[in-house]
Amino acid sequence: MEEKCITSERRKIFKIVLLGDGAVGKTALRHRYLGDGFQQSYSMTIGADFAVKRVNLDGEEVVAQIWDLAGQIRFQSVREVYYQGATGALLVFDITRSPTFENIPNWITELLDNNKNKIVPMVLIGNKSDLRNTADGAITYDAGLEYAQNLSAWSHFEIPYIETSALSGDNVESGFAVLLRNIENFLDSSG
Repeated sequence: MEEKCITSERRKIFKIVLLGDGAVGKTALRHRYLGDGFQQSYSMTIGADFAVKRVNLDGEEVVAQIWDLAGQIRFQSVREVYYQGATGALLVFDITRSPTFENIPNWITELLDNNKNKIVPMVLIGNKSDLRNTADGAITYDAGLEYAQNLSAWSHFEIPYIETSALSGDNVESGFAVLLRNIENFLDSSG
């Protein structure tokens, strides 16, 4: 009787961190991406929350480990450990609250400080696009796009800007898909 040799391919695991101030919609985006729908209220994330999604990229299964990091300043020291080994980041701000946009550089600094100064693929996400017309001083699409272009020049990565709505689901899948593709391309090119 012939024995079958079973080989197991090593799965690609991409560690994604969701970064941004509290209440920008990181948890809602994660839930929407995982197919859990939208809730009107979410409990504040304490430290970090974790989820896994298996995704098919060009016929190959990759595992997206999604780390939803608490955005409140009081959790900064708790967050530090969760950055280690990150291969990509969604930088999330609320387009109706300009301070959350202005704070994105602090999130990038925190990522670098806690991930061995390693620049990783990122996507800038302007969330709550469905509320743009209800807020005075909302961040414009052009302002988000310009900032992403500046980040791209600084990082030597293409950092796309995508506006999402966790409420309606608009562009949520797209934001994660672009990040996963950019991580895959980066890992393939770096060997």
